[in-house]
Amino acid sequence: MAEEQASPIATEAELSDRVADLVEYLVLSIVDDEDAVSLEVIDGADASVIEITVADADVAKVIGRHGRTIKAIRTLARALAARLGTSVEVEVLG
Repeated sequence: MAEEQASPIATEAELSDRVADLVEYLVLSIVDDEDAVSLEVIDGADASVIEITVADADVAKVIGRHGRTIKAIRTLARALAARLGTSVEVEVLG
């Protein structure tokens, strides 16, 4: 029985979606109102931008004290993106 392997060449959108899945998982574990969380992935020429929208009451939780939480999320997202051979930026819209 032969197993099918995924195509070794993934599109930029597929790669940024994998990073967005990680970001979504992290954000959902932080916020109280999970239904208000939405992510939009904007694929650009140089990098993809992941825009996070959360409830007003959860913005401070996602950003964290002195921006430590969002910095950690960005670090993890960039590390995964680098491993996948792409680059991303993470922005919190509120």
